[in-house]
Amino acid sequence: MIAKPEAAPDVPRRTSVPRAHHFRGSLGRFATGVAIVTFDGATKRHGITVNSFTSVSMEPPLVLVSIARTAKAHDELAGRPFTVNILGAEQRHLAMHFAGRPGPEPLWVEGGTAPRLTNVLAYFECKPWAAYDGGDHTLYLGEVVDFNYRNGDALAFANSAFTTIPESQLGMEDLL
Repeated sequence: MIAKPEAAPDVPRRTSVPRAHHFRGSLGRFATGVAIVTFDGATKRHGITVNSFTSVSMEPPLVLVSIARTAKAHDELAGRPFTVNILGAEQRHLAMHFAGRPGPEPLWVEGGTAPRLTNVLAYFECKPWAAYDGGDHTLYLGEVVDFNYRNGDALAFANSAFTTIPESQLGMEDLL
């Protein structure tokens, strides 16, 4: 007789429709970087803190950001060039500033396509490519027209808290 292996411990399966707070809590287990989307609106400069950012395509170079429809600048972003600013570990104050807890006024750089923040870990200046309905968010795709990065630790967000990803754990670009 062949013995059956013991079942591996597993996360209990949910069979009901997720409640918003539980769903958000589950999503929060996925660690992300922290970025600020910046752009010039009709009457003023805007910045929106996001942690939903991803690369989409290498050719053409496309990135995606997900912006809540409730964000004050959501409607103004449509059809405008924007910059995705990836934050370094020491830039938590910028994340908080653009999430609605204003602090010292940030320093800006006039990008060739859209404004960006000074001394960020990386930036991607984008011209608009497409926008898609994403429920209570809009998914904005941008074609990258300029980018750069510097060395340093990255600011990350997991389990509803900021954390740091040491530079020693970054650097995968040499493998691609």
